Amino acid sequence: MNIFRLPDLGEGLQEAELVQWHVAPGQEVAADQPLVSVETAKAVVEIPSPQAGRIEKLFAEAGEIVRIGGPLIAFEGARDESADKGTVVGAMEASGRVLQEGAANVDHGVAGVRATPAVRALARRLEVDLAIVTPSGPDGLITASDVQRVARILSETEPAEPLRGFRRSMAQNMALAQAEVAAATVVDDADIDEWLEGTDTTLRLIRALVNGCRVEPALNAWFESHALARRVLKRIDLGIAVDSGEGGLFVPVLRNVAERNPADLREGLNRMRADIESRAIPPEELRGATITLSNFGMIAGRYASPVVLPPTVAILGAGRVRRAAVPDGERIVARRLLPLSLTFDHRVVTGGEAARFLRAVIDDLALAA
Repeated sequence: MNIFRLPDLGEGLQEAELVQWHVAPGQEVAADQPLVSVETAKAVVEIPSPQAGRIEKLFAEAGEIVRIGGPLIAFEGARDESADKGTVVGAMEASGRVLQEGAANVDHGVAGVRATPAVRALARRLEVDLAIVTPSGPDGLITASDVQRVARILSETEPAEPLRGFRRSMAQNMALAQAEVAAATVVDDADIDEWLEGTDTTLRLIRALVNGCRVEPALNAWFESHALARRVLKRIDLGIAVDSGEGGLFVPVLRNVAERNPADLREGLNRMRADIESRAIPPEELRGATITLSNFGMIAGRYASPVVLPPTVAILGAGRVRRAAVPDGERIVARRLLPLSLTFDHRVVTGGEAARFLRAVIDDLALAA
């Protein structure tokens, strides 16, 4: 057999969920013919055939998680290493099996779970993952009663549902951010009472963010934590958080926003939204952001602590616009205020840089047009 393995899909991704096969065993295929659709980083990608030939075997089923380098398809014929276009490391793992095996894993990653062999055996018998058990014994020791308590709770719940698609990607990305980023958040309000009727809020936020990057370029950067080195980037490729309802959160990248006019930016935003709704957004449009904008106030919320996803070092969040009483000399007047939340990686960005960036954003938003 000549085995084709799941190729490297870029940006450090380690796995993909198999969505749909487009071929079947015994079928003749042409080179570059779509073989399978997989989902990773919240985009559905078609993987083409690296060669012409007859399909002998499919190694996974729809819904399974396949590791990069895991076997996908076997072509009939003698083994030919030169024709094996996939990455040659790793092995396919179905998500259900991985989670089931994980119940015996007693390592939190940093400090191991403390439990006696008898308690670990009890946990395996009751199918309780010790990683979710709160210990009550001395020095963080998990006792048999702790395991039994969790087993009773789990018996009254639905079976564990493996995270798939965007929720799986979100869990992995948030774990990375929590483990690596030294996050700090600064908040303030922008007075937008002078805005003209019909002002496009998203375009004004983009313009203001660009102004912030010009004043403090340090926030438009990537941080290489392994080398303790930063790269301050000249071009602003803006990741824009977009909520798609049941489809989850997407962060497509609007390229080179500082050099584009408002009409071009709006056209790009509309195209992104259409691609997200049709689940046809190209994977490359979800990669390479240099800074991120989240306009969560379109749904609800005033302030937040948005999550910085490495290697970027900053994300600007915009809350719900409100009318509030503010002092104006000796008077109190009602003004429209736009709440802003700036989260930054304090390993790389100083508090002063973050505050000056936010000040520049606020100043730009205060302009009538």
